Amino acid sequence: MSKSLADLIETRFGLPTTTGRDRPAAGELAGSLEHRTHRRFAETPVAEETVELILACAFSAPTKSDLQQASVVLVDEPETRRRIAALIPSMPWIATAPVFMVVCGDSRRIRRICELRGRPFANDHMDAFLNAASDAAMVLQNAIRAAEAIGLGCCPISHVRNDIKTVSEILTLPRYVFPLAGLCIGHPAQPAYVSMRLPLHVTVHRNRYDDSAFVNELEAYDRRRDRRYSIPAEKQRLVERYGHAEFYGWSEDKARQVSVNERDSLRRFLEDQGFNLS
Repeated sequence: MSKSLADLIETRFGLPTTTGRDRPAAGELAGSLEHRTHRRFAETPVAEETVELILACAFSAPTKSDLQQASVVLVDEPETRRRIAALIPSMPWIATAPVFMVVCGDSRRIRRICELRGRPFANDHMDAFLNAASDAAMVLQNAIRAAEAIGLGCCPISHVRNDIKTVSEILTLPRYVFPLAGLCIGHPAQPAYVSMRLPLHVTVHRNRYDDSAFVNELEAYDRRRDRRYSIPAEKQRLVERYGHAEFYGWSEDKARQVSVNERDSLRRFLEDQGFNLS
């Protein structure tokens, strides 16, 4: 019997469902449900025309008020790629992926348009940053979906924001432009797994926010996810600080991850780039 969308939903969330049982596991919906991150790529190059197709799809994403406040820097110069990869040695796929790009929020273009047309840019506050960040995020997502639709694999790299000033200098990003995330694209070298997500009744609220059942739901999710893939002891984070946990579920892993300070210079960088974050 062929798979249905319900089968893919059950794989994604680890819970039984009847939703999508009458729909075959095909097309755009199946592609979204089967999304997975790839970090190992074959040496097979990706044709320039394919890259252009992915970018055309990426920039077909929604954009706030048609302002189009996103840009992409394709990094195909070996030395430039090497310098960025050297900043993030824990992610060697940045150096080995056939395609690497950096998706940027870009508030520079609309400000230049205002200058050219002799009009004031009257919204120089926090929302200008949020609009550019949102546009860039949607371009990033569309690029991933387009690449996956033609059989390629992707890995977004938010870690570029850990060294945001250096990355920006390497890419010569001007004022009002900032790197949101890198993106590796290529032919997957090996299968990747579908990462189980929190159930919709935890992440979707109706009419008002209600997380009164969250503690029990989180415990159930941790156990359900652990049954599919149990994080080995050697992959527990920060054991020198927190020790080895007898049960090390998703929530313990994520709590340890965010217990380490990162990107505390981000605000200063954005202000230096010209953004008014008040």
